[in-house]
Amino acid sequence: MTSYLLECCVDSTESALEAARGGADRLELCTGLVIGGVTPGPALFEEIRAQCDLPIRVLLRPRFGDFLYTAHEISVMAREAEMFGRMGAEGIVIGCLQKDGSLHMEQMRELMAAACGMKTTLHRAFDLCADPFETYERAAELGIDTILTSGQEKDALSGLSLLKRLGELAQEKEASRTGKDIQGCLEAPAIMAGAGVTPDVIRQLLSRTGITRFHLSAKKILESGMEFRRQGVPMGIPGMDEYSIFRTDTDVVARARAAVEEAAGRRERL
Repeated sequence: MTSYLLECCVDSTESALEAARGGADRLELCTGLVIGGVTPGPALFEEIRAQCDLPIRVLLRPRFGDFLYTAHEISVMAREAEMFGRMGAEGIVIGCLQKDGSLHMEQMRELMAAACGMKTTLHRAFDLCADPFETYERAAELGIDTILTSGQEKDALSGLSLLKRLGELAQEKEASRTGKDIQGCLEAPAIMAGAGVTPDVIRQLLSRTGITRFHLSAKKILESGMEFRRQGVPMGIPGMDEYSIFRTDTDVVARARAAVEEAAGRRERL
């Protein structure tokens, strides 16, 4: 049975509620989405957990930038994995690379052990790895259930060719497990397309690849309610508008949900 999934990446309670109203199946929770997302605080997780019953996977990323982590950064991430597990997270979202662009298996194992059996997504560190097919095999060895990727391009539509090949590989791996004693068999990580994903991109990927899992933030920009505005005093990255707020758009999520359900309905009629 084909598994369709729509995951929404959020960094606020308001966005989580918008995603749920739009029909998301699961949340990836982070903070600082405007810089690609970093680890959220426990209070934000608790607030969303209290207000929304969707499964939550928590991004563990201690800083902006690459995925070559120090021992101190891994130590912090491991404690955060344990903490979010106790708080009720469905899974963690992680990715650690070696200097040569290969998956850092030791660090990944340490974080997954700290997660104590929670589900694991390998995030877009995959898009910066040297060999996506070797990395897929290493992810399977680890027991990772999902790989989030743009096909190693700036967005999923640009990476369609690699996404198609990865989707086919995932299907072949899963088919080879069918009818076998699953105990001892390597996990077949599902491919989830992310980066620049819109309802139209979902339709194109559904028609041109075997991928049925999609990750989007569905962002809209809200105008700040501030009336007094002091100009020329940036609080963060120079050039960014301090009076713009990024928020998930319920309508975009709902249209993405409709695109997925159309594909699921067509498959059922076949």
